[in-house]
Amino acid sequence: MFITFEGPDGSGKSTIIKKIHEKLVSEGYNIVLTREPGGTPIAEKIRNIILDNENQELDARSEALLYAASRRQHLVEKIWPALKEGKIVLCDRFIDSSIAYQGGGRNIGVENVLNVNLFATENTYPDLTIFFDVSPEIGLARVSRDKKRVADRLDNENENFHDKVYETFKEIVKNNPNRIVSIDASKSIDEVFDATYKIIKEKLNGLH
Repeated sequence: MFITFEGPDGSGKSTIIKKIHEKLVSEGYNIVLTREPGGTPIAEKIRNIILDNENQELDARSEALLYAASRRQHLVEKIWPALKEGKIVLCDRFIDSSIAYQGGGRNIGVENVLNVNLFATENTYPDLTIFFDVSPEIGLARVSRDKKRVADRLDNENENFHDKVYETFKEIVKNNPNRIVSIDASKSIDEVFDATYKIIKEKLNGLH
């Protein structure tokens, strides 16, 4: 099973995915925990190019293509082999993030970004996507309070960019009710974890 975690910056998804991973491993599930962009050495190098604050000249379409290239490499090297072996893959971000950030935030069009990614992924979609719903105001306030986090090129974008990303995410959620489950990520970490765990367990139990 392929499960992805999506949300705007500061939604807490990266914290929750680690806790879910620990919990499922303790229950005996065979889990692969990974992230995008990145997940493999080549894909991580592409991530560094995309997120480097020095790369301010990076064109919006180039950025979208780099994400798609990173995603392709990640699938080929890590995700597809793991799924073939019957493992559960938990991935921090996937195709929905590209649609929201580049399609919406960068204004290059949802359909354009979707088509590039469907080519890159050979129409691969997650079995389940959990969307951590939190407003840009709350999310960015959390990011600014996180002393361990170094703000990257996308974190440093203006409020208008982050508003468009959030609005696009909400559209994606609305248009994919069978795949995406939305969680109120403004609640406490424990409450968000419990809600996430319940959704994933229901999906996993549906396999048997």
